[in-house]
This record gives sequence, C-alpha cells and structure tokens, in this order.
Amino acid sequence: QVQLEESGGGLVQVGDSLRLTCRDSTWTFSGSYMGWFRQRPGKEREFVGNIRWRDGTTKYSDSVKGRFAVSRDITQRTTYLRMNTLKPEDTAVYYCAATRGYRLTADLPSAYDDWGQGTQVTVSS
Repeated sequence: QVQLEESGGGLVQVGDSLRLTCRDSTWTFSGSYMGWFRQRPGKEREFVGNIRWRDGTTKYSDSVKGRFAVSRDITQRTTYLRMNTLKPEDTAVYYCAATRGYRLTADLPSAYDDWGQGTQVTVSS
C-alpha cells in the first residue's frame, strides 16, 4: 500500500506562491495517476489537478487553471503542486492521492485508492 507524505502548506498572503510536495514513502507507487484535491471549510472535497504518470499529461479544474501546475519526479516518486497568484478562496486543506491501477481518467475522488494526510493552506488578505 502506497503511503503518501505531504508537505509545504502554510500561511501566505494574497498573490503569493506556494509549492506542495507529495512523496510516496514506500517507493511502491505504480498506478496511472497522482492527483491533488482540496477541501474548503464547509465544502466537499474537490478536484484541483492531476498528472498521468506515464507521460506527464496534466489536467486542472477551471478554478485553478493557469495559476496552478502539477509536476512529477519519476525517480523520487514525488508529485508537486505549484500554486501561484493565490487567492483567499484557495484556502483549504490540500490532499494528494494516488491510483493503484489503470484509470482512463482521474478527476473524481473515487478514482483514487491512497491518500495523504492533508496539508493546510491559508491565504490571508
């Protein structure tokens, strides 16, 4: 079972940037996607972006497209979420997730099998 370790959250100002890191500490990830989700206060968990491990293809939600970027380091089995031009509405707990097998698409929480513990991002105005 993959164990995902997240880091990089914190308190920032509007317009700042932040990079989250998600590492597979077991070195056993072999699924098709790693993804990022977030849960804002009082809201359901929502898709932020993902990366197809095989070729690095990325997909984003409309709310973050153009501001956030997902990348990966294959040798480190690590994925990154670079967040630019942060807004107060980006305040949330951010989770990374991994699939265990093949998925045609992966922008729903149900597509993922393993989850990180979450890291808080707070954007202050």
